[in-house]
Amino acid sequence: MKNYFSSVKAFLLFLFIVAVFWYVSAYSRSVVPERTFTVSGEGKVVAVPDIAQLSVGVLTEGGENLTDLQKQNTEKINLIISYLKEQGIDQKDIKTEYYNISPRYQSTPCPLYLPTYPEIIRPCPSSPEIIGYSISQTISVKVRDLSKAGDILAGAVKRGANTVYGPNFTIDDPVSLQNQAREEAIKVARKKAKSMAKAGDFRLGKLVSIQEGFSDLPITYGLEAKGGAVSIPTIEPGSQEILVNITLTYEIR
Repeated sequence: MKNYFSSVKAFLLFLFIVAVFWYVSAYSRSVVPERTFTVSGEGKVVAVPDIAQLSVGVLTEGGENLTDLQKQNTEKINLIISYLKEQGIDQKDIKTEYYNISPRYQSTPCPLYLPTYPEIIRPCPSSPEIIGYSISQTISVKVRDLSKAGDILAGAVKRGANTVYGPNFTIDDPVSLQNQAREEAIKVARKKAKSMAKAGDFRLGKLVSIQEGFSDLPITYGLEAKGGAVSIPTIEPGSQEILVNITLTYEIR
Protein backbone atom coordinates (compact mmCIF):
# COMPACT_ATOMS: atom_id res chain seq x y z
CA MET A 1 0.00 0.00 0.00
CA LYS A 2 2.87 2.36 0.81
CA ASN A 3 4.32 1.80 -2.64
CA TYR A 4 0.90 2.44 -4.21
CA PHE A 5 0.39 5.76 -2.43
CA SER A 6 3.96 6.79 -3.21
CA SER A 7 3.31 6.13 -6.90
CA VAL A 8 0.07 8.15 -6.82
CA LYS A 9 1.81 11.06 -5.09
CA ALA A 10 4.63 10.98 -7.61
CA PHE A 11 2.13 10.96 -10.50
CA LEU A 12 0.14 13.85 -9.05
CA LEU A 13 3.36 15.79 -8.49
CA PHE A 14 4.31 15.15 -12.12
CA LEU A 15 0.91 16.44 -13.31
CA PHE A 16 1.31 19.54 -11.13
CA ILE A 17 4.73 20.30 -12.57
CA VAL A 18 3.45 19.84 -16.13
CA ALA A 19 0.50 22.15 -15.42
CA VAL A 20 2.76 24.83 -13.94
CA PHE A 21 5.13 24.59 -16.89
CA TRP A 22 2.22 24.87 -19.35
CA TYR A 23 0.80 27.89 -17.52
CA VAL A 24 4.15 29.69 -17.40
CA SER A 25 4.75 28.97 -21.08
CA ALA A 26 1.27 30.17 -22.10
CA TYR A 27 1.59 33.32 -19.99
CA SER A 28 4.97 34.17 -21.44
CA ARG A 29 3.55 33.88 -24.93
CA SER A 30 0.61 36.15 -24.10
CA VAL A 31 2.68 38.91 -22.48
CA VAL A 32 4.11 41.41 -24.92
CA PRO A 33 7.90 41.66 -24.50
CA GLU A 34 9.20 44.96 -23.19
CA ARG A 35 11.72 45.40 -26.03
CA THR A 36 9.42 45.93 -29.00
CA PHE A 37 8.89 48.43 -31.79
CA THR A 38 5.96 49.20 -34.05
CA VAL A 39 5.76 49.91 -37.76
CA SER A 40 2.85 50.68 -40.04
CA GLY A 41 2.14 50.24 -43.72
CA GLU A 42 -0.60 51.26 -46.12
CA GLY A 43 -1.95 49.31 -49.06
CA LYS A 44 -4.17 50.87 -51.72
CA VAL A 45 -6.27 49.39 -54.51
CA VAL A 46 -8.06 51.58 -57.04
CA ALA A 47 -11.13 49.97 -58.58
CA VAL A 48 -14.03 50.98 -60.80
CA PRO A 49 -17.42 50.50 -59.06
CA ASP A 50 -19.66 47.91 -60.67
CA ILE A 51 -23.01 48.77 -59.06
CA ALA A 52 -25.10 51.94 -59.16
CA GLN A 53 -27.50 52.27 -56.23
CA LEU A 54 -30.60 54.34 -57.01
CA SER A 55 -33.57 55.44 -54.92
CA VAL A 56 -36.64 56.15 -57.04
CA GLY A 57 -39.89 57.33 -55.54
CA VAL A 58 -43.35 58.71 -56.19
CA LEU A 59 -44.88 61.49 -54.10
CA THR A 60 -48.63 61.89 -54.65
CA GLU A 61 -50.63 64.70 -53.07
CA GLY A 62 -54.39 65.11 -53.19
CA GLY A 63 -57.60 65.65 -51.31
CA GLU A 64 -59.24 63.75 -48.51
CA ASN A 65 -60.12 60.68 -50.61
CA LEU A 66 -57.28 58.49 -49.40
CA THR A 67 -58.39 55.44 -51.40
CA ASP A 68 -58.08 57.25 -54.73
CA LEU A 69 -54.75 58.73 -53.70
CA GLN A 70 -53.35 55.30 -52.81
CA LYS A 71 -54.54 53.94 -56.14
CA GLN A 72 -52.75 56.69 -58.08
CA ASN A 73 -49.51 56.21 -56.17
CA THR A 74 -49.60 52.41 -56.45
CA GLU A 75 -50.26 52.49 -60.19
CA LYS A 76 -47.22 54.71 -60.79
CA ILE A 77 -44.92 52.65 -58.57
CA ASN A 78 -46.06 49.38 -60.18
CA LEU A 79 -45.47 50.88 -63.61
CA ILE A 80 -41.93 51.86 -62.60
CA ILE A 81 -41.22 48.40 -61.15
CA SER A 82 -42.49 46.71 -64.32
CA TYR A 83 -40.25 48.98 -66.39
CA LEU A 84 -37.22 48.13 -64.23
CA LYS A 85 -37.80 44.41 -64.70
CA GLU A 86 -38.16 44.93 -68.45
CA GLN A 87 -34.71 46.54 -68.39
CA GLY A 88 -33.22 43.38 -66.94
CA ILE A 89 -33.14 44.41 -63.28
CA ASP A 90 -33.42 41.27 -61.14
CA GLN A 91 -36.25 41.15 -58.60
CA LYS A 92 -33.75 40.71 -55.75
CA ASP A 93 -32.23 44.08 -56.71
CA ILE A 94 -35.54 45.95 -56.29
CA LYS A 95 -36.62 46.69 -52.73
CA THR A 96 -39.29 48.91 -51.20
CA GLU A 97 -37.43 50.98 -48.63
CA TYR A 98 -39.99 53.63 -47.68
CA TYR A 99 -43.76 54.04 -47.61
CA ASN A 100 -45.47 56.92 -45.86
CA ILE A 101 -48.95 58.43 -45.63
CA SER A 102 -49.19 61.82 -43.97
CA PRO A 103 -52.03 64.35 -43.69
CA ARG A 104 -51.76 67.83 -45.13
CA TYR A 105 -52.96 70.59 -42.82
CA GLN A 106 -54.23 74.10 -43.31
CA SER A 107 -54.18 76.59 -40.48
CA THR A 108 -56.52 79.58 -40.32
CA PRO A 109 -54.61 82.64 -39.11
CA CYS A 110 -56.08 84.45 -36.15
CA PRO A 111 -57.24 88.04 -36.86
CA LEU A 112 -55.53 90.94 -35.21
CA TYR A 113 -57.17 92.13 -32.03
CA LEU A 114 -58.70 95.58 -32.59
CA PRO A 115 -60.24 97.01 -29.42
CA THR A 116 -62.22 99.62 -31.37
CA TYR A 117 -63.96 96.91 -33.41
CA PRO A 118 -64.72 94.07 -31.00
CA GLU A 119 -67.40 92.67 -33.31
CA ILE A 120 -64.75 91.35 -35.80
CA ILE A 121 -62.94 89.25 -33.23
CA ARG A 122 -63.49 85.55 -33.92
CA PRO A 123 -62.11 82.68 -31.85
CA CYS A 124 -59.09 80.90 -33.39
CA PRO A 125 -59.60 77.27 -34.44
CA SER A 126 -58.41 74.83 -31.81
CA SER A 127 -56.28 72.86 -34.30
CA PRO A 128 -55.30 72.93 -38.00
CA GLU A 129 -57.73 71.30 -40.40
CA ILE A 130 -56.87 68.31 -42.60
CA ILE A 131 -57.36 69.28 -46.22
CA GLY A 132 -55.82 66.22 -47.86
CA TYR A 133 -53.09 63.60 -47.76
CA SER A 134 -49.63 62.94 -49.19
CA ILE A 135 -48.38 59.47 -50.04
CA SER A 136 -44.72 58.80 -50.64
CA GLN A 137 -43.24 55.48 -51.71
CA THR A 138 -39.56 54.88 -52.50
CA ILE A 139 -37.86 51.84 -53.98
CA SER A 140 -34.17 51.02 -53.90
CA VAL A 141 -32.67 49.71 -57.15
CA LYS A 142 -29.31 48.11 -57.85
CA VAL A 143 -28.21 48.63 -61.45
CA ARG A 144 -25.45 46.14 -62.31
CA ASP A 145 -25.09 47.24 -65.92
CA LEU A 146 -23.77 50.77 -65.46
CA SER A 147 -24.26 51.60 -69.13
CA LYS A 148 -28.02 51.47 -68.48
CA ALA A 149 -28.05 53.68 -65.37
CA GLY A 150 -28.85 56.93 -67.20
CA ASP A 151 -31.59 55.35 -69.33
CA ILE A 152 -33.16 53.73 -66.27
CA LEU A 153 -33.24 57.04 -64.39
CA ALA A 154 -34.86 58.81 -67.33
CA GLY A 155 -37.32 55.96 -67.89
CA ALA A 156 -38.39 55.94 -64.25
CA VAL A 157 -39.01 59.71 -64.33
CA LYS A 158 -41.00 59.33 -67.54
CA ARG A 159 -43.26 56.78 -65.82
CA GLY A 160 -44.08 58.99 -62.84
CA ALA A 161 -41.08 59.07 -60.50
CA ASN A 162 -40.75 62.54 -59.01
CA THR A 163 -38.17 61.86 -56.28
CA VAL A 164 -34.81 60.43 -57.28
CA TYR A 165 -31.67 60.03 -55.15
CA GLY A 166 -28.30 58.81 -56.35
CA PRO A 167 -26.62 57.25 -58.01
CA ASN A 168 -24.36 55.94 -55.26
CA PHE A 169 -21.65 53.74 -56.71
CA THR A 170 -20.40 50.69 -54.84
CA ILE A 171 -18.33 47.57 -55.43
CA ASP A 172 -20.32 44.36 -55.23
CA ASP A 173 -17.51 42.22 -53.79
CA PRO A 174 -14.93 44.39 -52.00
CA VAL A 175 -13.38 41.48 -50.05
CA SER A 176 -10.95 40.41 -52.80
CA LEU A 177 -9.84 44.04 -53.23
CA GLN A 178 -9.36 44.41 -49.48
CA ASN A 179 -7.21 41.26 -49.51
CA GLN A 180 -5.00 42.76 -52.21
CA ALA A 181 -4.66 46.01 -50.28
CA ARG A 182 -3.89 44.08 -47.08
CA GLU A 183 -1.10 42.09 -48.73
CA GLU A 184 0.45 45.29 -50.05
CA ALA A 185 0.21 46.96 -46.63
CA ILE A 186 1.93 44.02 -44.89
CA LYS A 187 4.74 44.04 -47.46
CA VAL A 188 5.27 47.76 -46.91
CA ALA A 189 5.27 47.36 -43.11
CA ARG A 190 7.71 44.39 -43.23
CA LYS A 191 10.09 46.26 -45.50
CA LYS A 192 9.99 49.24 -43.15
CA ALA A 193 10.66 46.99 -40.13
CA LYS A 194 13.73 45.42 -41.78
CA SER A 195 15.04 48.86 -42.72
CA MET A 196 14.59 50.14 -39.15
CA ALA A 197 16.30 47.07 -37.69
CA LYS A 198 19.28 47.57 -40.00
CA ALA A 199 19.50 51.27 -39.24
CA GLY A 200 19.15 50.67 -35.50
CA ASP A 201 21.72 47.87 -35.49
CA PHE A 202 19.44 45.26 -33.92
CA ARG A 203 17.93 42.00 -35.04
CA LEU A 204 14.31 41.70 -36.00
CA GLY A 205 12.49 39.42 -33.59
CA LYS A 206 9.23 37.56 -33.93
CA LEU A 207 5.98 39.28 -34.85
CA VAL A 208 4.12 40.03 -31.62
CA SER A 209 0.87 41.59 -32.86
CA ILE A 210 -0.88 42.82 -35.99
CA GLN A 211 -3.71 45.33 -36.33
CA GLU A 212 -5.53 46.67 -39.35
CA GLY A 213 -8.02 49.32 -40.38
CA PHE A 214 -10.04 49.91 -43.54
CA SER A 215 -10.94 53.10 -45.34
CA ASP A 216 -13.08 53.55 -48.45
CA LEU A 217 -12.40 56.92 -50.01
CA PRO A 218 -15.31 58.77 -51.63
CA ILE A 219 -16.23 57.77 -55.14
CA THR A 220 -15.80 60.32 -57.90
CA TYR A 221 -18.26 60.33 -60.75
CA GLY A 222 -19.77 62.62 -63.31
CA LEU A 223 -23.39 63.28 -64.20
CA GLU A 224 -24.63 65.55 -66.95
CA ALA A 225 -27.85 65.86 -68.93
CA LYS A 226 -28.16 65.15 -72.64
CA GLY A 227 -30.71 66.78 -74.88
CA GLY A 228 -33.81 65.12 -76.26
CA ALA A 229 -37.47 64.62 -75.53
CA VAL A 230 -36.50 63.05 -72.21
CA SER A 231 -33.27 64.18 -70.59
CA ILE A 232 -31.01 61.17 -70.16
CA PRO A 233 -28.17 61.81 -67.71
CA THR A 234 -24.71 60.63 -68.69
CA ILE A 235 -23.33 58.85 -65.65
CA GLU A 236 -19.67 58.01 -65.12
CA PRO A 237 -18.83 55.73 -62.17
CA GLY A 238 -15.32 57.12 -61.72
CA SER A 239 -13.13 55.19 -59.29
CA GLN A 240 -12.95 54.16 -55.67
CA GLU A 241 -9.87 53.71 -53.51
CA ILE A 242 -9.80 50.96 -50.91
CA LEU A 243 -7.15 51.58 -48.24
CA VAL A 244 -5.93 49.10 -45.65
CA ASN A 245 -3.67 50.27 -42.83
CA ILE A 246 -1.58 47.62 -41.10
CA THR A 247 0.32 48.04 -37.81
CA LEU A 248 2.92 45.41 -36.90
CA THR A 249 4.67 45.04 -33.56
CA TYR A 250 8.01 43.18 -33.52
CA GLU A 251 10.35 41.95 -30.83
CA ILE A 252 13.79 43.55 -30.64
CA ARG A 253 16.63 41.04 -30.37
